[in-house]
Amino acid sequence: MSATLEMRFINASGKRVTISVPEPKEGLTAGEVKTAMESIIAKNVFTSQGGDLVAVDSARIVNREVTELSVN
Repeated sequence: MSATLEMRFINASGKRVTISVPEPKEGLTAGEVKTAMESIIAKNVFTSQGGDLVAVDSARIVNREVTELSVN
């Protein structure tokens, strides 16, 4: 199963921007993710078409499981 951490921010024009991190470490807490997101905003690490990231919106871990089917 593969996992992706999706961190959602609000940019200067009020639009949602998602930053995805593949294979985040096991056991991440909401507090750790929120602290990282606030640090990204404070240090102005990323920008978007709608301007700088200005607020934390939400975060989630998405798990994806793929099962191959043999059709031969």
